Amino acid sequence: MMESMGKKKPRPRRSFTPEFKAEIVELCRRGDRSIREVAQDFDLTETAVRQWVRQAEVDAGQRDGLTSSEREELAALRRENQRLRQDVDILKRATAFFAKETR
Repeated sequence: MMESMGKKKPRPRRSFTPEFKAEIVELCRRGDRSIREVAQDFDLTETAVRQWVRQAEVDAGQRDGLTSSEREELAALRRENQRLRQDVDILKRATAFFAKETR
């Protein structure tokens, strides 16, 4: 009983549409309420809302960093790079196998 005191259950991971995120960012930008208040009103984590606001500023050119499209492209390139590395590894193993067989 004592071990569980003070520990919060982790939130289940949720996903949100770009439209929803844009609405939340707009509410934060208006300045009527703080990021904390907006997060509480919509049952969101303050950290997530701050990241959405920060990413919107990057996308608008108001802050340095990778834009959303650049992040997507980078993720796709990393996935492709991983797949190509696996392909090369398979080809190396096949080459070694057939080199042994022909001796």
